[in-house]
Parts: sequence; structure tokens; C-alpha cells
Amino acid sequence: MKFDSIIFDMDGTLWDPTELYLQAWNSGLKTSGVDKVLTAEDLKPMMGVNGKTVLETLLPEQNAEGRQRIADAVNARRRELITSGGGTMYPGVKEGIKKLSEKYKLFIVSNCPKGIITLFMNRAGITDYIVDEMAYGFNLKPKNHNIKLLIKKHHLQSPIYVGDTDIDRVESEQAGVPFAFVSYGFAVAEKYDLSFDNFDSLVRHFS
Repeated sequence: MKFDSIIFDMDGTLWDPTELYLQAWNSGLKTSGVDKVLTAEDLKPMMGVNGKTVLETLLPEQNAEGRQRIADAVNARRRELITSGGGTMYPGVKEGIKKLSEKYKLFIVSNCPKGIITLFMNRAGITDYIVDEMAYGFNLKPKNHNIKLLIKKHHLQSPIYVGDTDIDRVESEQAGVPFAFVSYGFAVAEKYDLSFDNFDSLVRHFS
């Protein structure tokens, strides 16, 4: 099947932000006066999950107001850390995105707060190669909704979504687009249309 566009998930697909997010969370908790310390094992299952669910899962003892106060502190620190070059890019992503942009329209759809994708693209050096992006924080809508928004906005005829979790697979199905699974990320997928063990192999396939 030929595609005219590739829509990427961000966390676990283009980079590993685990340590960065962990620093941001524990800083935000401390700043908010919450006596709680999270571990990487707490955060990894939350990768790709929408913000509301993340807050309810990690902060069950807090009410909605308390969760939002903590989230604001966490996200402020997360923005600082991304801007300063935190997070670990997966090998070949910058070069691969540049190469793929010569043949496809490229997009990013992620369940992250508003503004995070833009900071990530700047940090990764791929801003010039991404046509558009949509984050959960823009409209509090699921990925399938935002994938369909980009398809309609940019008149995409044959897109594919690339992600690293079964949540991504489900969202792809609900959006009516094929799903490419990257096995180097945070989770597993029950089924997929394509699968890649590293970003270089993905680039070779689509080139």
C-alpha cells in the first residue's frame, strides 16, 4: 500500500523522555508541597495515555483542583527541561525525519499538553520537516479525533499512524488508518499493519 503521509506518535516513538518526565514530575510534586516521589516504573505505563487519566492514576488522593495545580507545576518544569535539551532522542530520528519529508507529509499527534510538541520539535531539530501537529492539550480530544482533524485539514488521502503502544493501535483503528508499530518503545501492540525494531528500518521501508 502506498501512503502520502505519515503521522507519528511522540513519546516512545521519536524519543525516550522517561528521565526528563520523572524529573519534571518529582520537581512539580515537591514544588506543590506533595510528599510523594515517583519512579520510572510509575511513569512508563502512563506514556501515551491522556492527561486526565494520568493525573487520576498517579494522584488518586488529590481532588481535581489539586491535580491541576500539580499538573501546572509539572508541565512548567517539563517545558524548561525540554528547552534545555533534556530527553533522549532515538538513533536516526533527525536524519530519518528529514529524509522522509522529501517524500511524505509528516505530522505528530500526541496525548501531551499544548505546546510540548513544538518544544520537542525544536529540541530535536525537526521543525522544518513537520507539516503540522496536534496535542491532547489543544482540545482534550483523543488521538483518533485529532488524527481525523489533520486528515481533513490537510486533505490526506492515504496516511499511516506510527506508534509504540496498543493504545496507538486502537486509536489508529478508530481513526480508520493503518498502524505501524515500533517495538523499541514503551509497550506492545496486539496487532499492526507494519512493525519496525528501530527507526532506521522504518525509514528504509518508506524510502
